[in-house]
Order: sequence, then C-alpha cells, then structure tokens
Amino acid sequence: MYVIRLADGTLRVPQSLTSEDGRLIGNAYVEVQPDDPDYEQWLPEALTEEEAAERRKRWEAENDDLEREFLAFKAAQEET
Repeated sequence: MYVIRLADGTLRVPQSLTSEDGRLIGNAYVEVQPDDPDYEQWLPEALTEEEAAERRKRWEAENDDLEREFLAFKAAQEET
C-alpha cells in the first residue's frame, strides 16, 4: 500500500488494525490533511493516484519471474 496524494493535497495513508495477539484485522487508508501535524512526515513518500496506478501496472507486467519462483517454492513446501 502506498501513501497517495490527492489533487487537493490530502494524503491517504495506509493503516493496519491488529488484534491484541498481533493478528491482522484489516487494512485501510486514513486521510491526513495539510494542517495535520503528521502531514510533513508522510509527504516525501506520497505518490499521485496516477503514479500508484502506473506502479501497479508495471508490477503486474513485470512480476512473471518472481511469480514462477514463488509457485515453485510453494510446490516444494507442499511436497514435504
């Protein structure tokens, strides 16, 4: 998940919610406005929605080798 910078300057920051024993309950985005004290912390890593979409497309197009490696690893684990 990426920090997304919207056209109006609002940042959508990923946030995970976990249970007391550490299990993941869910992932979501929280909106951080320019006047929020944490805004400057997140701004340097923020991507526009278009940049995030391009990264997703590039990942989908270029991950074939990694996917084959993972599937081979998974098959080897299932054999044991």
